[in-house]
Amino acid sequence: MKPSAFPRLSRRGFLGQTAGHSAAVTLGSRLASAGLSSAHAAGDDELRVAVIGCGGRGTGATIDALSVPGGNLKVVAMADVFPERLSIKRQSLVAQPRYGDRIDVPEERSFVGFDAYKQAIDCLRPGDIALFATPPAFRAAHFAYAIEKGVHTFMEKPVAVDGASAKRIIELAKQADDKSLKVGVGLMCRHCDRRQELKDRLDAGEAGDLIAFRGYRNQRPFHNLDLFPGPGEMPELLWQVRRFHNFLWASGGIFSDYCIHHIDEVCWMKGAWPVTAEAIGGRQFEGRINDQNFDNYAIEYTFADGTKFFYQSRLMKDCHQQFGVFGQGSKGAFTISDRGHSPARSTIYKSQRLAADNVLWTAEQPEPNPYRREWEDFVAAIRSGEPYNEAVRGAEASLVTAMGRISAHVGRPLTYQEALDWGDDLTAGVAEFTADSPAPVLADAEGKYPVPYPGKYRFEYRS
Repeated sequence: MKPSAFPRLSRRGFLGQTAGHSAAVTLGSRLASAGLSSAHAAGDDELRVAVIGCGGRGTGATIDALSVPGGNLKVVAMADVFPERLSIKRQSLVAQPRYGDRIDVPEERSFVGFDAYKQAIDCLRPGDIALFATPPAFRAAHFAYAIEKGVHTFMEKPVAVDGASAKRIIELAKQADDKSLKVGVGLMCRHCDRRQELKDRLDAGEAGDLIAFRGYRNQRPFHNLDLFPGPGEMPELLWQVRRFHNFLWASGGIFSDYCIHHIDEVCWMKGAWPVTAEAIGGRQFEGRINDQNFDNYAIEYTFADGTKFFYQSRLMKDCHQQFGVFGQGSKGAFTISDRGHSPARSTIYKSQRLAADNVLWTAEQPEPNPYRREWEDFVAAIRSGEPYNEAVRGAEASLVTAMGRISAHVGRPLTYQEALDWGDDLTAGVAEFTADSPAPVLADAEGKYPVPYPGKYRFEYRS
């Protein structure tokens, strides 16, 4: 499978198979302009939601979903592998002054365990919504069951951690289309009005020919890279799920989870996926029990026409911090996003000098919240019946991000096709996990976990 090029995307229209973007108008006005009813397939106006994964990301996505104007969504089931986390998040959602009355999750619809997602989805009707915010390793298994049950899916990013899991999502996307199911993926930057305006201006040639891109996510670490003192009395598998950012099988590591937005933004502006990645990385910080992450990565992505995208990520204390993605055109430089995901502060400059006195165009402020926009677009598609499936594009963005990570871990360049056909299936067997299953990676006799070692292994941490 070759990397797909993006057609020019309009803020005012849905795309079919890959749904690169969609209309950003309020749900009510969109339905009214189309002359469409907002009735649910089962005969009433309410869309029920099952929340699978009750961490911070699941809570945030739930609030964004309930914020859709005229959406009429209600959370009716929740699932997690940790009962205390489910209980705490359920209580915190009920306590929300604006949305608490739309949380109807009694004990009998609160499910715990590796098969809890099935029980939660079973509380839905065909045409309702399953919201997946579990570690990415479980996306394909959960997505498959949602399709089987005929419910729409919103998946947080990444949706895959390697080539094998990306292929699973791509194949499942076809099955979702066959059932006319809508699929949203939490790459909210694609739903940002101001970035879309920047995209339109770049396509119109305001910055000239696009020459190069660069990006940075250099910051203090959000997660402890030291696994000491280990799982203790907790079962190893559950402990690795709790510490999912520390294990490649569960999340693709911190790089895949943190950096996918920036990488996807650049690929969107370029209108293509890169064909190769050549990366270096390493670990300066040494813990008593190292996890599987490097603490610094530097990647050179190359597109088919030779255009370069240079990206770096460093997670270290007391170092220079920088966050954003930028580009250079033959007429001038531009900012895609700067200092955070929202607001983007997109800007085009008159020359290569990025300065306030050299601005050709800058995004109007304040900016609509893209985390809310993506849910408005998703629900609008469900209500109107328009094609909407972001799963393939989400899988490809996840794959390209993993391509850079893997290149750094193995110490050699990697092509898109090599990444897609990568022989190490990190999430094999996760669909059959139970509380008694062994963890995918285990510590050795000294209590140390396998870690990437460039040049030593065929794959990231094993041969």
